[in-house]
Amino acid sequence: MKRTHLAAALAAVLALSACSTKAGDSGSSGSDSSGVKTGKGVTAGEVTLGVMTDKSGVFKNLGLGVTQGNELWAKDFNAAGGVCGRQVKLEEVDHGYKADTAKTLYPQIEPKVLGFVQLLGSPVVAALKQNLASDKAVAAPASWSSELLDNPYVMIVGTTYDLEIIDGLSYLQEQGLLKDGDTIGHVYIDGEYGKNGLRGSQFYAKKHNLTVKEVKITSTDSDLTNVVTGLKGAGVKLIALTTTPAQTGSAVAANKALGLNVPVLGNNPTFDPVLLKSPAAGALDKLTIVASSVPFSADLPKAKDVAAKFKAAYKETPNGGVPYGYAVGEVWGAVLKKACDNKDLTRDGISAALKQTTSANTDNLVAALDFSKPGTPATRQVYAATPDASAEGGVKYVKPLFEAPEAKEYVAPHQK
Repeated sequence: MKRTHLAAALAAVLALSACSTKAGDSGSSGSDSSGVKTGKGVTAGEVTLGVMTDKSGVFKNLGLGVTQGNELWAKDFNAAGGVCGRQVKLEEVDHGYKADTAKTLYPQIEPKVLGFVQLLGSPVVAALKQNLASDKAVAAPASWSSELLDNPYVMIVGTTYDLEIIDGLSYLQEQGLLKDGDTIGHVYIDGEYGKNGLRGSQFYAKKHNLTVKEVKITSTDSDLTNVVTGLKGAGVKLIALTTTPAQTGSAVAANKALGLNVPVLGNNPTFDPVLLKSPAAGALDKLTIVASSVPFSADLPKAKDVAAKFKAAYKETPNGGVPYGYAVGEVWGAVLKKACDNKDLTRDGISAALKQTTSANTDNLVAALDFSKPGTPATRQVYAATPDASAEGGVKYVKPLFEAPEAKEYVAPHQK
């Protein structure tokens, strides 16, 4: 009988231990001495956020810039005291813009992190979308498709590809470079990135009686000469691009070489400063880029501060990913502080804090953001910018933050 009682007592102790693992172990749940609930990715001294980026694929330069921006933010955030007595740590992995690689890496990094400060690439985000929902892991994708907004754990910092194109077409029409009834071409990568950009041109076309010549390509297509030749034959007055930077270079070079010379509009990932030193450099004068994050060279106090810190810390050529990555960090910082105020640094606590974030401010690194409306882009504003070899980061903005009338009217796929 005594042995039976002893075994039962030990079993009870073990059961209690399993239910109340020491708070701070990765994957544990509990409360610290100040009553703050903790869970995965949170220890007594650290909050770990994941970075799943592209360091070796078609968007490797953008991925590097965004990651460097994330790192600069984490350093500043920690220097200012961190959150709830804890410092932020970044856990970084490279998926090479390959969804299958990301699927393999995700279960290795997920147990270590509270959420993701970066998840780069539309195919990657699409592949992990259900995982994020199942694991209740909030992620800020470096992918701006409005199709992702049916997932409450996706935090898009900035506007979406469809709205970028809508705003951009409105800007070019305002400049007299497009008129009602024109034919335009839209070259887009097959997948969520490209299709979401195309959705924007289709919406704008209906509002202005435009004909859209759609050309679907893959992310590995390198020579777009035949594509542009076909668009010239169709009599297009403008070309929209939702492509990789290398494909942008090919398209603008063909636009000039074939004598088409029409305006070219690109979503924010379509440009890379390396194009200014490529054979396409002389043809970039026709390109306008639309994005809701500032160019690296922006003459704004916060942008200048981030640029100075970048130059002190890194030797690589900067791009617009740097201020964007910092801005994402700022938004994550606001959410973390809200969760700390709520005494809940669990994944559920982060999700709740995100929904309460109605005025995330990044000092205009990106437009003001409101995450409180399910399925709705957090902003509809963009900067219009053009390539400029004399500007650090290779881009200067030609119009500050604006929202086109058509963008106000647009209903996103999951907007409620």
